[in-house]
Amino acid sequence: MNKKYTILMPCLNEALTLGKCIEAANIGILSSGIDAEILIADNGSTDGSQKIAVDLGARVIKVPERGYGSALYFGCLSAKGDLIIMADSDQSYDFSRLEKFVDSFNQGYDFVIGNRFLGGISAGAMPWKNRYIGNPALTLIGKILFKVPINDFHCGMRAIKKSAFNRLDLRTTGMEFATEMVIKAKLAGLRMTEIPVTLDKDGRDRAPHLRPWRDGWRHLRFMFLFCPRWLFIIPGAVMFLTGFFCYVLILFRGNVDLTHSIKLGIHTLFYMQTLFLMGYLTLLFGFIVRVFAAREGILPNKTLLNKIQKKSILETGGLFSIALIFTGIYIGIIAVKSWAHSLFGELTSYELLSLVSLSTSFITGGFITLLGSLLLGFLSHPMTRNSSGGD
Repeated sequence: MNKKYTILMPCLNEALTLGKCIEAANIGILSSGIDAEILIADNGSTDGSQKIAVDLGARVIKVPERGYGSALYFGCLSAKGDLIIMADSDQSYDFSRLEKFVDSFNQGYDFVIGNRFLGGISAGAMPWKNRYIGNPALTLIGKILFKVPINDFHCGMRAIKKSAFNRLDLRTTGMEFATEMVIKAKLAGLRMTEIPVTLDKDGRDRAPHLRPWRDGWRHLRFMFLFCPRWLFIIPGAVMFLTGFFCYVLILFRGNVDLTHSIKLGIHTLFYMQTLFLMGYLTLLFGFIVRVFAAREGILPNKTLLNKIQKKSILETGGLFSIALIFTGIYIGIIAVKSWAHSLFGELTSYELLSLVSLSTSFITGGFITLLGSLLLGFLSHPMTRNSSGGD
């Protein structure tokens, strides 16, 4: 028979603190009056943590993959409760105070996350660079990119309905799992809220697994993967439009006078060529990342991928790229003939150099398009599900 709640703790060699966390969880279950199981998701403890958990009445599952995210993911999959409350088993979170999570679920929320800055952070519980730089900065970026009404993205104490968890299709295995859960909860339209929780200095006698700079970068990288328009599309569009406008202006008007002493000429033309080609490549790369994210289930909205699969993206892009390349070659032939008329002298005339620039722009743009079409064709190719029964 399923329990109403599951209290989930990831564990990897946490024997020193695990027992105390389980005892606190039992107190929280009794004080909240809920029907709950305590589940330990262990992915490789060698210090006897499993026996401690079983002796205290908890259920232990073996997680086949290492990583914080893997432990929580497989723990949620194995949960018998309809509602899951999770937190680290290092005594940094208070499992005896579960009533606010219970109240939030009773109010109809699907996803509830703690806020350590509202509840209070004990001295030494969070490194200064995490407290004053890392967490605020990453949370602010997340709020801007995804409009999430959460002010502590990476709080380890959180709760979710199992039915909602099953909808999120979470994929990451490391610390960025925390970010993925918040972002996908927002993208999936879950009703979410945050509540104050306390953060205490953990009771371990060893250094934590967290590596602030490395894990912070992984969180940031993952947020941009979820929102490629800010990392690729918008910067790429700005570069492309600026470079292309200036390029066409200089190409057809020749020298452009900005001031009496500053003129934009053939040298600027080549820089603008570089700028708009970089912008084009960035736009194409952003589009590829978006398709990849949809294909891998990182982004839940697969409408774009479905549309691409219905189009002959490889064939259409290939033909367009070939047309660009041959146009560039044709202009290059004209440039060579013009060079021949000058008896193959120095390439100094504006007309000749502008033809060289236009030719190389078409050829390079065509080659970029060809590579992008090949990659998009590969990513959009329909794939069958894993025959082993996996998702």
